[in-house]
Amino acid sequence: MFEKILIANRGEIAVRIIRACREMGIKTLAVFSEADATSMHVQLADEAICIGPAVSANSYLKIDRIISAAEVGDVDAIHPGFGFLAENAHFAEVCENCNIKFIGPRSSVIKMMGDKSVAKEAARKAGAPVVPGSDGPVANEQDAVKLAKKIGYPVIIKAVAGGGGRGMRIAHNDVSLVKGFHTARTEAERAFSNAAVYIEKYIELPRHIEVQIIGDQRGKVLHLFERECSIQRRHQKLVEESPSPALDESLRKHITKAAVRIAEKVEYTNAGTIEFLLDAKGNFYFMEMNTRIQVEHPVTEEAVGIDIVKEQIRIAAGEPLPYEQRDIRIMRHAIECRINAEDPANDFRPSPGKIEFYYCPGGPGVRVDSHCYAGYTIPPTYDSMIAKVITYGTDRRAAIDRMSRALSEFAIQGVKTTIPLQRAIMQDPDFRRGRYSTGFIDHFLGLKQIEMPDSAA
Repeated sequence: MFEKILIANRGEIAVRIIRACREMGIKTLAVFSEADATSMHVQLADEAICIGPAVSANSYLKIDRIISAAEVGDVDAIHPGFGFLAENAHFAEVCENCNIKFIGPRSSVIKMMGDKSVAKEAARKAGAPVVPGSDGPVANEQDAVKLAKKIGYPVIIKAVAGGGGRGMRIAHNDVSLVKGFHTARTEAERAFSNAAVYIEKYIELPRHIEVQIIGDQRGKVLHLFERECSIQRRHQKLVEESPSPALDESLRKHITKAAVRIAEKVEYTNAGTIEFLLDAKGNFYFMEMNTRIQVEHPVTEEAVGIDIVKEQIRIAAGEPLPYEQRDIRIMRHAIECRINAEDPANDFRPSPGKIEFYYCPGGPGVRVDSHCYAGYTIPPTYDSMIAKVITYGTDRRAAIDRMSRALSEFAIQGVKTTIPLQRAIMQDPDFRRGRYSTGFIDHFLGLKQIEMPDSAA
């Protein structure tokens, strides 16, 4: 087992990894930017090294500085968390060349599955259904229009190296396609230094289902069932739950088996996620693979009772998975709400600043992953997520009721947060019945006036 791990990330995921390492008796080295000098992950780690100024490009994305910190700190492995360099194949390759274990899949697999058109072909070869679309990047607007007419509008343009909704546009006709094609390419170039885009048939108002998989270095690949991630705004998830209320046992069996086949096909190791779209008729289609741990991994952990971060570390250290697929079962229902420093009543405008008061919910069936505390200043430089509230119960209704209670206890003053929005979602009749799609939030915000109580201001 590793003696010391460097966490190449920040915020709540860095805290999450440090906690897992501490339980496993592994020392930790945190890297941080100047803006994160007082962040919780810096205080909890055994050691910490500053790697640059606030701007990510000069700190958390600086591979040479992270490797230098790893060498100075004499670490055995690096955990990338999610975001930043987590799906950067070059970073994983540098770690491999420096004899530092990258806690994730091999660099070649990251590269393969990070190219969405290549990933789509891998899924097709594994026998998984894929959304109709281009076989690879679309070179120009003429080819884009020709393809769109062939598969039928609406279509969606996606960045080959994309994620988080960037480099993505929906088109309903030739005019919007040409405009969206060039806009998506420009956005993709800025965000990923790769302007390539591909085109798929746009499935209107689908459900977003993802399957958590883990694979060891001996070729065993298992699934930890599915998560429902349809409550999202501009392709950014707000609420996740496991299991999905949309799947019966037959559909669950088919979609999880498809995910395992894809992972086996590419000889995947460590933790990853296979994402699917589910249409109103119960047809599912492979969308993409995330070759890292997900923000929403806690809902799976609480649903099946497996610590995914610890499994990542054990797998990277060469240990085999200690159980078979038949040993993994859904034990309870879990829901996660992402708490962001944003103002839902003002078009979700970011709300960085000092947290004047911070009271975290607790009690039975409540888990909170966060790096924040009273007196902490949320920097404007990074993602706005400040906490994740996870609740679980014997069934879905119990988990929702527990989430409503937990959110009513969560008090943050000094910045605006999405807590009022999350509380309103938990009370929505359609959500409580499990009747929703990726269009839920747009419809919900069009009908509701989210109240902003003083306690959340």
